[in-house]
Amino acid sequence: MHLAVGALGIAQITAWGTSYYCLGVLAGPIVADTGWSRSLVYFGFTVALLAMGAVSALAGRAIDRYGARPLMAIGTVLVSAGLYALSLVRSEAAYLGVWVFLGLGMRLCLYDAAFAALVQVMPSRGRLAISYLTLYGAFASTVFWVVGHYLNEAAGWRQTLTAFAAINLLVCLPLIGFGLARREAPRAAGAAEAAAPSRDGPPLEGRMRIVAMALFALVMSLNGFVFAVVTVQLVPLLEAAGLATAAAVWVASMKGFAQFGGRVVEIFFGKNLRAITVARIAIGVLPLSFVLLLFAAGSLQAILAFTLLMGASQGVITIVRGAVPLALFGATGYGAVLGLLATPILVVNAVSPTVFAMIIDRWGWHTGQVVLVAISAASFLAMELMSRWYERRRGRR
Repeated sequence: MHLAVGALGIAQITAWGTSYYCLGVLAGPIVADTGWSRSLVYFGFTVALLAMGAVSALAGRAIDRYGARPLMAIGTVLVSAGLYALSLVRSEAAYLGVWVFLGLGMRLCLYDAAFAALVQVMPSRGRLAISYLTLYGAFASTVFWVVGHYLNEAAGWRQTLTAFAAINLLVCLPLIGFGLARREAPRAAGAAEAAAPSRDGPPLEGRMRIVAMALFALVMSLNGFVFAVVTVQLVPLLEAAGLATAAAVWVASMKGFAQFGGRVVEIFFGKNLRAITVARIAIGVLPLSFVLLLFAAGSLQAILAFTLLMGASQGVITIVRGAVPLALFGATGYGAVLGLLATPILVVNAVSPTVFAMIIDRWGWHTGQVVLVAISAASFLAMELMSRWYERRRGRR
């Protein structure tokens, strides 16, 4: 397990940091150099998310059919080619077109594909492997925002993207090939599958499977709205709560540490809990954290507590996104299940920052905070509905 998780973990840090998070440090230089509007530059990322959502179900089925290893390798090559193409663009249309291409590549090599890869390599230890993998991912922006900043200062954004393209080929491609080369022995996998009913029961089938997928997609889409907003708007959200800019940036930086901490806690204390129980706890913390922010009234302690709770929740929910489908639907067809679930989540992630910005422009930050409380509470209620329906159908009390 350690070989596959370690290799994929480094590959995920690199892939996320160079593609998904690259605009975090390069958007400003791109705007300054090209004269394009900041909204257009960020719209490229929205286009990529929509492209990811459009092909998600197809990508999931392909991963099940052909294996995650070759598909992740193809995705890495596509991301590398896309980053290099992005370094060459001179027109707005070409810029947006390249982001479509990058979206296709990212869908094949980021978390959903990596989760499926781990389940294919080690089906009996899939949940634990997913938890460990997300520990690596927590450092993606931390590492590559720093790397990207210094490369941009030294050579400019175009050369930085060229370097990112080369890094994907030289780092990610070999790690995917090496880390996913070996699979768990068939006997061990069969024994694990035989033991699975003791905790989560046999995989859901028929109508129960369809209903559970729809409910979980609703839960994660509502969470996706909140976390997509936070990813883009956390610093101004903290400023609106009463912090000065410098303090807001410092507090916002604590989110990454909280994500890591939440995942460590899940590994050590959540491993004996059922995946759906971990999901209820992590999702239940989220509305409480936003209530803290709503009534913070400029209190540094309250705003810091919000950031730590929200970050820890986000960190664990990333694990939940892979662990709950594995527990409910099993390892067979896992890639296709993740592909279907990811489709609405990615679409919501793409549009929610724009929708939230429209709310802020029309009604102000207080209303925006109330909306985040309401949506996170709706996610919790949907999770409770799903959990109780599931337990009732299972005949558990």
